[in-house]
Amino acid sequence: MLDLIRIIVSEKIRNSFAQLLIYADIKKDSNKYLSFLLLTGLLYSVLASLLIQLIFKINFVLPLIIAFILIGFAFYYIILLKADKKTQVIEEHLPDALQLMSSNLRAGLTVDRALLLSTRPEFGVLTKEINLVGKQIIMGKSITDALSEMVKRVKGKTFSKTMQLIISGIKSGGELAVLLDKTAQDLVQKKLVTKKIKTSINLYVIFIFVAIGVGGPLLFGLSSYLIGVLTEILTKVAIPKTPGVNLPFKISTVPTLDQVFVMQYSVAFLVTSVILGSLVLGLINKGKEKEGVKYILPLMVIALTLFFVVRILVKNLLGASLVIT
Repeated sequence: MLDLIRIIVSEKIRNSFAQLLIYADIKKDSNKYLSFLLLTGLLYSVLASLLIQLIFKINFVLPLIIAFILIGFAFYYIILLKADKKTQVIEEHLPDALQLMSSNLRAGLTVDRALLLSTRPEFGVLTKEINLVGKQIIMGKSITDALSEMVKRVKGKTFSKTMQLIISGIKSGGELAVLLDKTAQDLVQKKLVTKKIKTSINLYVIFIFVAIGVGGPLLFGLSSYLIGVLTEILTKVAIPKTPGVNLPFKISTVPTLDQVFVMQYSVAFLVTSVILGSLVLGLINKGKEKEGVKYILPLMVIALTLFFVVRILVKNLLGASLVIT
């Protein structure tokens, strides 16, 4: 199976996946884990496509391909979220750790001791990473090399730049305590600015959420039903061949619109709007489109449920009957 994975999946993708596992702190062989995910995804895809074929009576191949792609994306997204969560926890506690390390340096400790004594249990995964650096230093590795390897285990630009700054300070032999204090202050200031920005854009977030979760389904639910009513009414209208009034245009046939097409178009438009709108929400809230993927499913349920509920309510209120409900 491993040989088959090496043939199917390119080396670049396998290396990227191995690095992602390191970021997510998943200590498993990357090739074996990739094989497991592919086999699991294929099994779930077959089951999903069989269920879709049984319900909708459509071809087996297309649902299988789509399901396999979606399940593979879901596995990748879960691992990516775990890596981002690790980075978020580390960068959240990084200013406090830098201030503790600065205090230890001012107390006369060496750089490696100051680093090891800057950990706290509440720092979580950051404490774990610093302890690993301490073990590598005890085994004979220099502190700069150990910090450089820690950078490779954490997926974060802020953390990477901070560690590179510390490494440069250690190599140059300057006032490391002053550098750490200044860096910690900058990180705290950046966090405050980020919170202010989030507060100011809450109005945009609410507007987008209401537009794709409430406004769109309401309008499409109402319009799709009314189109069906108008189409049914117009088909019953008898147009005289020789009208008594001279018109600037000529009506030869009654315009008709397939109600199935209207339903399919409305649902497709709502699904597309939810996906794109969720990505925009992730970009606004967190600065990354992938952060909005978690909004897709709940927004999809809300939008489609409201769409069909509106159609049912309008039908009951108007007392009309359509071919498609």
